[in-house]
Amino acid sequence: MKWWKILGVVIVIAVHVAGLLIPIGIGITGVSPYQLSGGNNITLNVQTYNADLSHKADDIRAWLKYDNDHLIQAGSISVSTESSIDAAFEIPNNLPKDKLKSDLTLIVDFPDQGTAILPGAVYIMESGNNVSNNAAWTNLTLSDLNVKTILHFPYRSILLETIRNTYFHVSLWMAMMLLLMIAVYYSVRVLRSNHLLDDAKSNGYTEVGFLFGILGLLTGMVWAKYTWGRPWSWDIKQITTAIALLIYAAYFLLRTALDDPYKRARISAIFNIFAFIALIPLLYILPRMSESLHPGNGGNPAMGGEDLDNTMRMIFYPAIIGWALVGAWIAQLRYRVKNLENISNKI
Repeated sequence: MKWWKILGVVIVIAVHVAGLLIPIGIGITGVSPYQLSGGNNITLNVQTYNADLSHKADDIRAWLKYDNDHLIQAGSISVSTESSIDAAFEIPNNLPKDKLKSDLTLIVDFPDQGTAILPGAVYIMESGNNVSNNAAWTNLTLSDLNVKTILHFPYRSILLETIRNTYFHVSLWMAMMLLLMIAVYYSVRVLRSNHLLDDAKSNGYTEVGFLFGILGLLTGMVWAKYTWGRPWSWDIKQITTAIALLIYAAYFLLRTALDDPYKRARISAIFNIFAFIALIPLLYILPRMSESLHPGNGGNPAMGGEDLDNTMRMIFYPAIIGWALVGAWIAQLRYRVKNLENISNKI
């Protein structure tokens, strides 16, 4: 067994262990009431995620932030349930910069656990009534916030624990692209040499790439069930992905329809090259030209700070390498079997 096969298996096992066991950081799942009026004293009920609220409530701090120069701090905080706190704020009568309404960011600092931030947590507008208090917007430097020191994945609203699927859904697709690129390389070699071993290698890498594509689609549907509400919503990304996989399914049907091995090798090679060329616009161009729920399409960010942090990158990039190496190993087994079949047919 070659070293790269062992490396691929070790990486995939490590990805499964780390990807499933490293905890998600603290976060805020909801705030009520959502709409606030200036000049009032408001108590916000804040639903937390993964936060340990067994500490004294006096150690928890909270702020509503308009911008870096205009914040208000909670006057008092109490723990209402195992996963929620009540934060009392005195809302200033007027908004900064003569604004009539605005969204505010909620910041909650937990001792020894880190800081949770929820942009657009509440919506505030100036009061139409003659109510006011002594509260005022202040310039607070939030430089002494707690930082979570243990290794953790970032909390992302809606995604929650499903963010772990990044190591399976996304990395499988990346590995699929690498495998299909290798398949195209051997397809080009087939057209130049007409060698059946190159055809067997091209077919083997295409088979595994196609398998990874199906697994990527299935893991994407599982993810969509939890984040979009249903596994299949006819999103443009889902449609183009299905078309791409159907094109590759036609590749395998074409091979079964041709009996002459040399004719099958050349025609399959040509089809494989054009299938990969079609893959690029279907997966990476057309979805970006249409509205889409999928990250990276329709204006939704992907592969940036919104999705990955340094902890996730530490696992995500090795995951691509691990899946690609394991896929190459499976492809090698497949084309060895094909090569033995070709030899036996000649005998």
